[in-house]
Amino acid sequence: MSKNLLFGYDHNKSPQEQAIKPHNRWHPDVPMIATVNPGDLFTLECVDWTGGQIKDDESADDIRDVELEQVHYLSGPINVEGAEPGDLLVVDLLDIHMHPQMNWGFTGIFARENGGGFLVDHYPDAKKVCWEYEGIYAKSRHIKGVRFPGLTHPGLIGTLPSRKMLEMWNKREAELFSTNPERTQPLAALPTAQSALMGEMTGAAAESAAKEGARTVPPREHGGNCDIKNLSTGSRIYFPVYVKGAGLSMGDIHFSQGDGEISFCGAIETSGVVDLHVDLIKDGINKYGVTNPIFKPGPQDPHFSEWLVFEGISVDESGKQHYMDATIAYRQACLNAIEYLKKFGYTGEQAYMLLSTAPVEGRVSGIVDIPNACCTVAIPTAIFDFDVRPNSNGPASENRGVHVSCG
Repeated sequence: MSKNLLFGYDHNKSPQEQAIKPHNRWHPDVPMIATVNPGDLFTLECVDWTGGQIKDDESADDIRDVELEQVHYLSGPINVEGAEPGDLLVVDLLDIHMHPQMNWGFTGIFARENGGGFLVDHYPDAKKVCWEYEGIYAKSRHIKGVRFPGLTHPGLIGTLPSRKMLEMWNKREAELFSTNPERTQPLAALPTAQSALMGEMTGAAAESAAKEGARTVPPREHGGNCDIKNLSTGSRIYFPVYVKGAGLSMGDIHFSQGDGEISFCGAIETSGVVDLHVDLIKDGINKYGVTNPIFKPGPQDPHFSEWLVFEGISVDESGKQHYMDATIAYRQACLNAIEYLKKFGYTGEQAYMLLSTAPVEGRVSGIVDIPNACCTVAIPTAIFDFDVRPNSNGPASENRGVHVSCG
């Protein structure tokens, strides 16, 4: 595999102290750190999304106190020789493995005051689960009775925006934010210079760019924080190019994740090493009508023969009927699965984080039958070391859970 390491990361140093600094904002002027040619193989090391703020211990104080203005720390940008606006950058994820300085991972439920998660109204307090790896498998001292193979992937990967695209992002997200600026969970993460790290950009230029650089929180037209679990080893991704050289960056490595990453800090978050190959399709945006990235999943996938599938419909917890609301339907599917798992001795928080990390399949299963959208959450039964299927004797609760660490 590639020996051409373009970006290394030393976990004994802060992001600001790295030999080549990562960046945690999207901006067209973030300096390229290296140049590759189409057809080249190269390697990037990536730190976990928080830049080392979380520890492998029994307290969730670090989850509660995470400074979100720091995230995500990205390795790059990489200049691809010959890439021009309008092209498609073809990226092959040849191999993804754990960083030798971080052979463990973490999952968290964020406190309501710090952003919360998909089920924040039910689980408003910070919790943490730490995971250890056994080759391709993960298990946790905080959630007993489960072990599953990881589908390792970068949660965040994308190209640099053009000036025009950056201005569009900031305008539309500011307009949304302004509709309810006092909301505890903000409607958007707007630009802020607080804790901004603009890669190798320094001085007045860095200070100016930090004030308008887009936060890395959401996915956008260039890719970004899409959190697609199937962007794993062997995947090929076609990214729109908006600036000369493309400016490929990535980070937020996930050892494993369920569809939706519902607890927000919801994958098995870790650091990793990624081997890549790049190529170009000239004028690819116009040739294929591309607005957002396209990807082809890799050939490696956990294989399960049996699943328990939980349904949800567009009726909220109060019994109110909504019209074809897939978000509410997916939330209900998750809540139904959590309630089921609680019968086996898990706490709600443990079940919540298990759905967020295990190779769970989420689906919009029906979107045509008014007034209810139907969403499903499918859990592979083989991840449990006991029989989780319904039977006439009822669930055997053995207090498998061991209560989650909390501050």
